[in-house]
Amino acid sequence: MTRVLFEVVLAIAMAAGFVAQLLRWLRVLQREHYEPASMRRFLGRWSSPPVASAKSVERAKLKHPITLTHVLLVALAVALAIGMDWLAAVVTVFYGVFCPQGLSIKGRTSQLQWTRRLKTVAGLTILAALIIAGLGLASPRPWLAAVAVVWAVPLLLDLSARALEPYERRQAQKFVDQATVRLERVAPRVIAITGSYGKTSTKNHLADLISEDGGVVASPRSFNNRAGLSRTINENLADGTRVFIAEMGTYGPGEIRALCEWCPPEIAIVTAIGPVHLERMKSMDVIEQAKFEITERANVVIVNVDDSRLAQWPERLAYEGKKVRTAGSRSESASVRVIAHSTQWQILVDGRVLVDMAPLSGVQPTNLACALAAALEVGVEDEQLISRIVRVSAVTNRANVLTASSGVVVIDDTFNANPASAASALQVLSSLDVSGRRVVVTPGLIELGSDQHAENIVLGRKAEAIGAELVVVGRTNAVALQTGFGSPVRRFDTREEAVAWVRSTLVIGDGVLYLNDLPDHYP
Repeated sequence: MTRVLFEVVLAIAMAAGFVAQLLRWLRVLQREHYEPASMRRFLGRWSSPPVASAKSVERAKLKHPITLTHVLLVALAVALAIGMDWLAAVVTVFYGVFCPQGLSIKGRTSQLQWTRRLKTVAGLTILAALIIAGLGLASPRPWLAAVAVVWAVPLLLDLSARALEPYERRQAQKFVDQATVRLERVAPRVIAITGSYGKTSTKNHLADLISEDGGVVASPRSFNNRAGLSRTINENLADGTRVFIAEMGTYGPGEIRALCEWCPPEIAIVTAIGPVHLERMKSMDVIEQAKFEITERANVVIVNVDDSRLAQWPERLAYEGKKVRTAGSRSESASVRVIAHSTQWQILVDGRVLVDMAPLSGVQPTNLACALAAALEVGVEDEQLISRIVRVSAVTNRANVLTASSGVVVIDDTFNANPASAASALQVLSSLDVSGRRVVVTPGLIELGSDQHAENIVLGRKAEAIGAELVVVGRTNAVALQTGFGSPVRRFDTREEAVAWVRSTLVIGDGVLYLNDLPDHYP
């Protein structure tokens, strides 16, 4: 009787461990847009040793302590080796409930949204787990299957997401079909924007320049995939819309081409080619190939020729019969050029001066140049542009400079996460008119594949070169940032802890740069 009671209690505890694991990893899967391969990547990230305890604000060298996960793995191996399956099950309960350390069930920056898709993935995963555990009951060692199920939740979610992909594509196609019909009926001029970075800012700047004439709809925030664009069109594209500005993102070749098949652009803008999503696309050539797809159906293509890769496109595009407008800041060959000096900007169009003006705070000159080129293509007159340029504003959380109530100058660059924007933000911090400390608060740069470690070393070096103090949030890039910075860094588990330190420590005359902000499904 005692044995039966023990096994019942253990089975309930195992079920609780499985549920805890499922809730944790469902949140990761949802945040990663249901990409099956994300399960393997994040399992690897959370299984790696953390660096020194981040609870203290004291400066410390980086260490690699043994984690609870590693201790439980060793205990599991020993239990299985000596044939004590019930002990393996007990170990698994602890793993399921408490691991990985730091990956919470509820979530600090984002909670689970119980959408239809999430419920479908969760239901299929639970069904698969029940089948595996049920089959295990018929074996001589019934606990083994249940143990495997709890440890393998990320793998089961990976398989479930893959199995459901055809079904989800069919479900999404219904909304795409509706959007296609609405686009054909309303018939706006479509301007599509892509780029490794700068596309959201360029989209917003263009909207600032042309929306005064009415009938302009731009995809909101970062609604730049199939689901986001179709939703934008179905909900916002009203009769009388003249221009639809569509931001288009991609995680790999073929995605932008597929978007342009049902949302074909008249004008395409490409802002930059950089190592964003290099982790997924593996090489810069693949990234460039994926971005080039936006030009295939466009009549007019606007490219930022400050970018060395994009500078090679005009000749190729002209050969294909496209009208090309070049834009930029540094390149003298740009037909639309925003020359940025510290105290004055000069805007040139085809070599003639359009206007001399004061710099626009938080606005990248190349993004503005691309937006101006598109505005000219849709027929905005020079006089109208001149009066509207001054209304162009920085995008929220992208190198915005403000002064806190404490007198500390704050650069909010939490939405930028690529090497180019990071370097630009550090230049802004370096140029601040402050007399005291300069501090960089960052978790580093992500999704850079094999280049990520090296790029974060470079980021640490650049922070050190401008004489800033470095505050590292989380452990994802802590080793690389510390290596590049050289001197000891401050470390915190969360951005909230880092912000609290900044508010309690910095005073009038100090400046702080908040560079990037990772959601808490990153370690």
